[in-house]
Amino acid sequence: MLAALLKSIEVNHKSAEHIDVWIIEDDIPEPNKKKLGSSLDPAMFTLNWINQKQVIPKDMQLPLDKNTYPLNIFMRLFIPYFIPDELKKVLYLDVDMIITRDISELWNTNIDNYIIAAVTDSTWVYIKNSVKNYKELNLPGDAKYFNSGLLLMNIDKWKEHDITRKVIETVNQNRQYTQFSDQYGLNVNLVNQWLELDPLWNYYADGKHPNPFNIHFFHRKPFYKSYFNSPVYKDVFYNYLNKTKWINTKPVGEAKRYFIKTSNILEKLPLYVKSLIS
Repeated sequence: MLAALLKSIEVNHKSAEHIDVWIIEDDIPEPNKKKLGSSLDPAMFTLNWINQKQVIPKDMQLPLDKNTYPLNIFMRLFIPYFIPDELKKVLYLDVDMIITRDISELWNTNIDNYIIAAVTDSTWVYIKNSVKNYKELNLPGDAKYFNSGLLLMNIDKWKEHDITRKVIETVNQNRQYTQFSDQYGLNVNLVNQWLELDPLWNYYADGKHPNPFNIHFFHRKPFYKSYFNSPVYKDVFYNYLNKTKWINTKPVGEAKRYFIKTSNILEKLPLYVKSLIS
């Protein structure tokens, strides 16, 4: 999905800014990296590849959760620790997105007084609906709850408040409540400290809006045969994918999806073993 995401950014980026992209990857083959690079305009993008094994600071450890999402969901937490020091703002995007508006409009949002900017999660909306133990944590139930798939990050404030370490501790201490672990930890620690963006900047693919700024394929991905959300948005995805070297890629079946889920669980086994030993 990365090729379609970046191509959608390229097609809709009308202003002059050059875009530095940092891609956290898990042993992507070199031919695929070259294929991606040749799919994009080099005058617009600089692609920086970093393996997720290099992302985690030596004095930190991934939290342990109980879901089938991959460990790479936590990689967004470590962005402030591997990007160049001169970068003070970063836009994080999940890979399962398609941008249909000039990304510079989002990038130029002023977040000087906030740790992040994000979009309220349209499924949960409030802390009380998703953070099941919000009362025990003394959190206001009516505070807004955001989706962590799109984060405009104020790097200095993030570091100042030690957000990464706090999120890891929160997930480890409350793992029985963490359906979406990174999102749970971020929302618990950033209550009323984030700027709410236009909901069209993180719009789920089960909706029907004619012109979302960012389509988020939050549930079943559009390249699966079992995709069940908006067929219009699926067509949008393939429109951008077909502008890359992955043109005419065919949908894949359920066996592949279940294999990925199983691989995600197996990837976490060392963490489970380590937790038992310690």
